[in-house]
Amino acid sequence: MLEGQFITFLIAITLLTISPGVDTLLVMRNTARGGWKDGLVTSLGICSGLFVHAAVSAVGISVILLQSAWAFNALKFAGALYLIWLGIQSIRNLKALPMDQVRGVGARTTSWTRSIREGLLSNVLNPKTIVFYMAFLPQFISPTQSPMVQSLFMAGIHFVIGLVWLGILTVVVCRLKSFGASSGIEKWVQGITGGVMILLGIKLAVDK
Repeated sequence: MLEGQFITFLIAITLLTISPGVDTLLVMRNTARGGWKDGLVTSLGICSGLFVHAAVSAVGISVILLQSAWAFNALKFAGALYLIWLGIQSIRNLKALPMDQVRGVGARTTSWTRSIREGLLSNVLNPKTIVFYMAFLPQFISPTQSPMVQSLFMAGIHFVIGLVWLGILTVVVCRLKSFGASSGIEKWVQGITGGVMILLGIKLAVDK
């Protein structure tokens, strides 16, 4: 990749990373749920999904998904249902969230496997990410070098940027939670993010 291309890629991928979306909502929700550990492990799962998209794009499976209406729609609906399920879980958790648990960030036990799974699936099942990687990465891949190596290298850069950004978001949510614990900020984050996830899932399902 030429220096000019690399700078363009870096700027574009950074802007994509910091733009609010499903990843932002999930990290906010899980940080409010289980503290900074939950947020960081979820972030790790989300960013790990980028390597899946890069590998899929490199071997051309994305082309099949984009050209096959039923395959793409199946992936789209799977992602939509998963988002709706996460949103419903957030709202259901409000009833089981007494105020004494809100005192102290990270007071509850974090399930690493659950957090990794939620982050990974929310990213891998997002068809918009597949479309982005299919349309974006090839512009920076040299035909004289291995597409797989180049795709994974760019996904690695995206991984680092994404992990740093989501890590900062995790710290911010933790600070807000510690300063506003008495006002029930955890319930506020869980409720708002849960509702938005449900709306995003419905929008994803009906979008063409």
